[in-house]
Amino acid sequence: MNIIMSGLEHSLAPIELREQLSFTKTQMGEMVQKIRSFPGILGCVLISTCNRTEIYISCLEDTDPGALLCQAAGSEYEPYRKAFVTHCGRDAVQHLMEVAAGLRSRIWGEDQIISQVKDAILIAREAKAADSILETLFRYAIAAGKEVRTCVHLTSVPTSAASMAIKLLEQKIGVLEGKRAIVIGNGEMGRLSASLLQQAGCDVCVTLRSYRHGETIVPPGCGVVQFDDRFEHINGADIVISATTSPHYTVTADQLSVLSAPPAFIVDLAIPRDVQPQVGKIKGVSLYNVDDLGDCKEDRTVPPQVTEILQSHLEQFYRWLNYKDCLTSIGGLKEAIVERLLNARELGVGLSEPELIALLVNKTVDLLVGGLADRITSENLEYCESKIRSHTTGR
Repeated sequence: MNIIMSGLEHSLAPIELREQLSFTKTQMGEMVQKIRSFPGILGCVLISTCNRTEIYISCLEDTDPGALLCQAAGSEYEPYRKAFVTHCGRDAVQHLMEVAAGLRSRIWGEDQIISQVKDAILIAREAKAADSILETLFRYAIAAGKEVRTCVHLTSVPTSAASMAIKLLEQKIGVLEGKRAIVIGNGEMGRLSASLLQQAGCDVCVTLRSYRHGETIVPPGCGVVQFDDRFEHINGADIVISATTSPHYTVTADQLSVLSAPPAFIVDLAIPRDVQPQVGKIKGVSLYNVDDLGDCKEDRTVPPQVTEILQSHLEQFYRWLNYKDCLTSIGGLKEAIVERLLNARELGVGLSEPELIALLVNKTVDLLVGGLADRITSENLEYCESKIRSHTTGR
């Protein structure tokens, strides 16, 4: 059994490539279900964010997960061949641990990646695409990410794409107080963007496609506009941030060109992109996307404590995996020992029940120790004895 991952990262794959293999949650479920049905694939999980698309598989034979993903998505693999980064075995496990901890993100130590990793395994589980190997791997990776965030302060700079967008706007505009802003999209990224703009002193409106009392969440202090009426409010606005999962552009060059006062600054936080790239050519309009936010400039030296946390969870996973692998051999081992004991002539020859039990135990231990002579240690035997005695005494 192999664990293999392939990923498109912002450092190797430009936004034009990444957006073609970026998926909504519904699409993620469809992709992992399709890939899980391929021959030799035991499990599949897909992570899809604005900065990365990663596929993790457990499989019987070595294969190329990136090629499988392109096949499932109906895309040609050749344009992506040099953009995918692939890791196998412990390297793949280590990579996922680092992703969950925010060490692989464009924004060092970003907060949102942990929830995105959780979503990935949940989607795969609901699609019946995740096997026990990937379920357990992702559980340990999420635990590692949580522990890093709880125990270590990685960065003092903004830790989300939304906060980086606000920082970018402050660099370009200056003080944001009093500016009029429209946020297209009321998902997690849209709500965070709206909240940060409002905290910066902007007059903020958020677009909604529908409103359900008690279910629709609108950031405090923000107004609401219907999605279909968005251009009435975009006209004359200073700032537009778009962050939706729409398969179509939410803002096009033609739609903006007819406005009497198009916004001066537009930030597109979506992958695939919400805003048509030609919008950036309109006079007086500055367009930015996620690749324009820049990398966090803080020192990216991983603190020793973080390394220890990740290594601890990695080893715990491999101990579980080793135990799982051993379970498949236990049945045959039991049969072999039973056959050997049944053939022992001294069994049943005038022995009392305690004597018979002692004989069976002695023979079994001798057989096990003899079979593992080149691997067993006195420390392991003492640990095993202590575990057995603790169970016997109920401690």
